[in-house]
Amino acid sequence: MSRCLTGNSGSGAGRDTPAPQGAEGRQDAQEADAARRKRRAQFLRELHEAKALRDRVQPRRARAARMRQAMRMRTFRW
Repeated sequence: MSRCLTGNSGSGAGRDTPAPQGAEGRQDAQEADAARRKRRAQFLRELHEAKALRDRVQPRRARAARMRQAMRMRTFRW
């Protein structure tokens, strides 16, 4: 029983989906990509919200982090 797997060889996290075939396969791939982008956008929104909350409840730590980032940016060479 052989299946054609998509993704990197062995580095995928449990991806056992067969490779898309023809027009309906392309449609499925586009829908899967759209779903992945939607999940990623949701994750990034929640991450940004969590960081903002942390900055509000820990102002001293947030200020120290801003100062470290500013120092990194000042010492960065283009």
